[in-house]
Amino acid sequence: MTSINKKKLAIIEKRNQEKLRNHAMSIGVTLKSPETVFLSNDTKFGKNVVINPYVVIGKKTKIGDNVEILSFTHIENATLDDNVNVGPFSRIRPGAFLSKGSKIGNFVEIKKSKIGANSKINHLSYIGDSTIGKKVNIGAGTITCNYDGKKKNKTKILDGAFIGSNTSLVAPITIGKKSVVGAGSALTKSVKNKSLSLTRANQIEIKNYKRK
Repeated sequence: MTSINKKKLAIIEKRNQEKLRNHAMSIGVTLKSPETVFLSNDTKFGKNVVINPYVVIGKKTKIGDNVEILSFTHIENATLDDNVNVGPFSRIRPGAFLSKGSKIGNFVEIKKSKIGANSKINHLSYIGDSTIGKKVNIGAGTITCNYDGKKKNKTKILDGAFIGSNTSLVAPITIGKKSVVGAGSALTKSVKNKSLSLTRANQIEIKNYKRK
């Protein structure tokens, strides 16, 4: 492709983005910094949607009512139900479904997963090929280890579970209802309902230690 053709395409895309932004604002979407937001032709918006600066929304995305998307978030081929809050610095990948009232925070990546109503993944986590129940809290640094080198495996976290920070869930695995996973755990076996599970080495302390 020649530089002239590239320039023409850029001009066409710029005009298309201006058209998409104006249409979004005309139907009630709040774009706090319109020139920094990039939309797709098939984006569907509900009522009272607020989009902060530097957000990219790719194809096949549906956004419900009373949703706020914070800065530096990328969303593609995903559904955000009503009263969802996303970002900043979130990546919502294809196949993600964020149920009503869920919250996805900074540096969180969601792929091919359903996040249940009122569940929270506030920071620094990867959730892939997973089903998360209602009112689940997932601590910072949690990873669903979904790929074993040959196939993708499923993680299920049932209603009311609490996942401590810096946890690795090695799929396939199920975390039962209202269970607690201790921070710093790497789990390879499923956890029953209302149970505490953790894997953690004993802490060692050497008094009066001097570095060699």
